[in-house]
Amino acid sequence: MRNFSSRTLPSSVVLAAILLAASLTGFCQSAPSIVTAQQAAKLLPDAVFFRGQSASVQARNSAGVHFTNDRYMLATLVDTSGYSSGVQQKYQAYLITEVALDFSGQTLKPGAYGVGIVGDHFLVMDIAANDLITAPVQHDAEIKRPGPLQLNADGDHYRLYFGRNYVSFAQAK
Repeated sequence: MRNFSSRTLPSSVVLAAILLAASLTGFCQSAPSIVTAQQAAKLLPDAVFFRGQSASVQARNSAGVHFTNDRYMLATLVDTSGYSSGVQQKYQAYLITEVALDFSGQTLKPGAYGVGIVGDHFLVMDIAANDLITAPVQHDAEIKRPGPLQLNADGDHYRLYFGRNYVSFAQAK
């Protein structure tokens, strides 16, 4: 039997091997990151189910957050042309989350939801179009180049924008 105690690897080699293995498995993500529309398009389906119908997603109008635990929150605008006007007024986007989210002190559990802005409130609905959460909407007159849907980091919170209007949320604790 060989004795390796006199032939140990330098600690820098061991550390480099650990860091390489961690980076290859995705464990080195030190902070949540914004998911761009191009990245989200690779993760989102072409169509989503909501209130008894399938709707095409607008992948070019999507965004999300990749959290440190390798979980995602994705949002995308949808084509609601086949829905009744009552549903169209409330349902503008689809939100999929693998983590619990906090909207103004209200917790949204992991799942798939229909969302939209109605007046000065952000509305979250289950896939049967039942209202679950309402949160206040803010208006950002200073945002440059507002898009139909975009997501920006704001400290430990995020802003989900629909044009110049946004709702703030964070990962629930």
